[in-house]
Amino acid sequence: MALYTCLLFFFLLFLHVHQSTASGGSWSVLVPSIGISAMHMQLLPNDRVVMYDRTDFGISNISLPEGKCRPNSTDCSAHSVEYDIATNSIRPLMVLTNVWCSSGTLMPDGTLVQTGGFDDGYRVVRTYKSCDTCDWQETPNGLSKSRWYATNHILPDGKQIIIGGRKAFSYEFYPKISATENTPSLPFLVQTNDPQAENNLYPFVFLYPDGNLFIFANNRAILFDYSNNLVLKTYPTMPGGQPRNYPSTGSAVLLPLKIKGETVNEIEVLVCGGAPKGAFVNANKGIFNGALDTCGRIKISESNPQWLMETMPLARVMGDMLLLPNGHVLIINGASAGVAGWELGRNPVLSPVAYRPDNEVGSRFEVQNPSTIPRVYHSTTVLLRDGRVLVGGSNPHDKYQFTNDVLYPTELSLETFSPTYLDSNSSDLRPKIILPVTSSKVRYRKQLVIVFTVSGVVDPSSVSVTMVAPSFNTHSFSMNQRLLVLDGGKASKIIGRSRYQIIVRAPPSGNIAPAGNYLLFVVHKEIPSPGIWVQMQQ
Repeated sequence: MALYTCLLFFFLLFLHVHQSTASGGSWSVLVPSIGISAMHMQLLPNDRVVMYDRTDFGISNISLPEGKCRPNSTDCSAHSVEYDIATNSIRPLMVLTNVWCSSGTLMPDGTLVQTGGFDDGYRVVRTYKSCDTCDWQETPNGLSKSRWYATNHILPDGKQIIIGGRKAFSYEFYPKISATENTPSLPFLVQTNDPQAENNLYPFVFLYPDGNLFIFANNRAILFDYSNNLVLKTYPTMPGGQPRNYPSTGSAVLLPLKIKGETVNEIEVLVCGGAPKGAFVNANKGIFNGALDTCGRIKISESNPQWLMETMPLARVMGDMLLLPNGHVLIINGASAGVAGWELGRNPVLSPVAYRPDNEVGSRFEVQNPSTIPRVYHSTTVLLRDGRVLVGGSNPHDKYQFTNDVLYPTELSLETFSPTYLDSNSSDLRPKIILPVTSSKVRYRKQLVIVFTVSGVVDPSSVSVTMVAPSFNTHSFSMNQRLLVLDGGKASKIIGRSRYQIIVRAPPSGNIAPAGNYLLFVVHKEIPSPGIWVQMQQ
């Protein structure tokens, strides 16, 4: 036993210090155990990350502070934690009701509002405002309907919309105007619900720049006016008709919105991976179909939009898609066979894939260096301010399973993937923002002067400014995720050899950039600076 413990220690130490030096990014283990499995994840504006799993997994590996236990329970372990990036430390938090397979949104004031869950958590609204001693606050019956496997999105008026969920073919808003506020039906969710499989849970929802919503479920999408409960446009079914939503879980992103004046001329959505028809039923019989290796890309702003299909180098189900500060898409986590669900996935995909949307078709995908840690069902990922990608979670079992006598034990570690733009050989091209300072307020349509340094030679025409909304990630979808490329001119040198400025214009409206917190980056030759926090305001 002592030899095993010693070997385990050196293995974890190796993972912690090991950094791959190849051109496809590098991995590093930050914390061998955070005590829970990070099923849900949100970056907060103070550079902390809140994570949680569920209250009925069993006893976690981190205790609640001061001998606390959940009310009416003998479980004195935590099922939520806050990770402090600066100190690489974990603080346990207490959720009172079951947050399993819930959803959430970071509100304009920096409060995380999390909605729904399972059993006693079906209709609960929970809020978390980060501080050194803060904890979750819960509002019973804060929702009108049970919301389990729903999707949330922040709206231009500062509210969030909660769409769907298991057997919930409707939507509602939070905060509510009154306790009797209705929950309009959404027949699209009935139409996309497959018998025996569903395949439309956690729908992919994006705010269109005119204030309406693009909603993708199963294998097709609509443009939806939520204010008037009206379908404005029905998009073509994705070629092949294969399901892309839970449990045949793929992922999706709204590609970078390039602002020109008051508008965004092209609006595109990319949907990747998933599992073929029948895969959920087959997986429950022990037959694990290969995952889908296709992506569909569609210009939803065109009058007659059509899907362009592309083939990924690696098939993937339960993968996550994350927008990087330079506008590239990182496809990460997941498996190559089976579906989402207890014990239903096989063959972890350890290598992320980078997708460069502005490249020509056929040269957009590039396989990155692999992790050593399987991240299958219930894995998560978020972008950090310094440009790294935080990765956690993975528990395909209905309870905590910490021993190696099961396939893919419950994973408690946190690690980061550093994309190639963080390689040391790019350091002389990497900008560093001097002004504005972090936590600055930005007003719509106003001019924004950004001062930055670069130690090497600058190409003024290869400098841009991006803003990334921090997303709520769970079940292979990052809710509220969007990247804005701000309208502006070339960079110009102002002082000395290495100081420059670029003048850009803030987003024109809350339809394009809902009020709230964003990460702002200067990007030079596809290499982003460390980000700063800015807050969009009227």
